[in-house]
Amino acid sequence: MTWILGFDTATRATAVALRGPGGLELEARDDPPPGERPRHAATLLPLCAQLLAEAQIGFAELDRLAVGIGPGTFTGLRIGVATARALAQATGGPLVGVSTLHSLALNGSRQGARAVVAVLDARRQEVFAAAWRRDELEVPGRALVAPAAFTPESLGERLQRLSPAVLALGEGALEFRPVLERAGAFVPDDDSELHRVTATNHCWIARHLRPADPDQVRPEYLRLPDAELARRAQAKT
Repeated sequence: MTWILGFDTATRATAVALRGPGGLELEARDDPPPGERPRHAATLLPLCAQLLAEAQIGFAELDRLAVGIGPGTFTGLRIGVATARALAQATGGPLVGVSTLHSLALNGSRQGARAVVAVLDARRQEVFAAAWRRDELEVPGRALVAPAAFTPESLGERLQRLSPAVLALGEGALEFRPVLERAGAFVPDDDSELHRVTATNHCWIARHLRPADPDQVRPEYLRLPDAELARRAQAKT
């Protein structure tokens, strides 16, 4: 395949990438400043159009679309998946869903660790996380620790079983650095690019995935939304 457009809206950032002939890689992203709300709805399609314009191609010329399916924020995931479905249906292009955690973990594929754990902040003192052997990161589905929501302490207990040489990446790893480091994981410096979700990895992973019916590409929330949890808690009182 030649042209792959990938994007992710599972975190506060809007990340877009285009992979083309000869290993061409273009990337664009929007990272809201601390304290500001995500701008997925306003920035996603313009960023996609920007990269296509740089490559001088149109949406109809894409050979594959790759969308991050989370886990992550509910609103962000809905925007990303809905946009991907609409583009796939409008252009007839094949669509694949890419695990945001798998894509993040791929940042550590050249870092020398035995295992890589991707950790996203899930709020409510929880994280979304999954771990892979470094040498199996490019094989979809072979996770050492399956994607799930954890307390930082319970994730630390899982990582202790994988030690030594576990690399922890992502905003969740930064938020709960002390817990993960006590469990034996190595967390890179706060300003390391390894912690950023990048849609370039989505394009790479998408080459190994089978396209699905757009309606079958769904977000992986991994837990109930806050509103539903609040409703159930209120019903018990």
